[in-house]
Amino acid sequence: MSSGGFFEVPSDLQNSWWGLVGWQVELTLVPVLCGLVIALPIALLCRRFGWVYPPVLGVATVFYAIPSLAFFVFLIDYFGESSVTVGIPLTVYSLVVLVPAIVDGMRSVAEDTRAAAEAMGFGTLRRYVQVELPIAVPAVIAGLRVATVSSVSLVSVGMLIGNEGALGNLLSDALNYHRPLLAWDAVLSIAVIGVLLDALLVLARRLLTPWARKATAK
Repeated sequence: MSSGGFFEVPSDLQNSWWGLVGWQVELTLVPVLCGLVIALPIALLCRRFGWVYPPVLGVATVFYAIPSLAFFVFLIDYFGESSVTVGIPLTVYSLVVLVPAIVDGMRSVAEDTRAAAEAMGFGTLRRYVQVELPIAVPAVIAGLRVATVSSVSLVSVGMLIGNEGALGNLLSDALNYHRPLLAWDAVLSIAVIGVLLDALLVLARRLLTPWARKATAK
């Protein structure tokens, strides 16, 4: 087989390079967003009932300690070689980062601010959504940055369970077709995706926290 160009992928992948990039981004972002949706109510529960936080964090840490490949292999018996098999471990891993980030962000809210919200008649849920979460945005975004960059790389491990590794499949084909250029393509593409997604989250933080920019300007 010819060496091919840098962006020329093997025909057995049935995807163009752009298709693999889109697939990589999808497999990265969906688990992180699912993790965020799950982490928000868990963090509220942990903040409201402090004794819940240690066991929740302990359970999440135990799951995080499970090697991703072992997690994938275990789930493949139930979900086959699908995006679900890759997505569930990445969602669980993101919880280890997101739950503490949200809880820490909520703890940074001044008691005077909470008291003022309560005096205005804000209930627990309304105060959480309209007062505490907006103030906790920097901490939440920081957690999202770590979870997202971690997921970008872990998605590639999915190539070991079949055809669910997106750009990671190029690493396998680099060996199969003796084309080292494919490995460079995969590694550099994954790195660029990670940097771009991280930059987008930084931009989102700046847009969502205009008061922080004004404070820095002073």
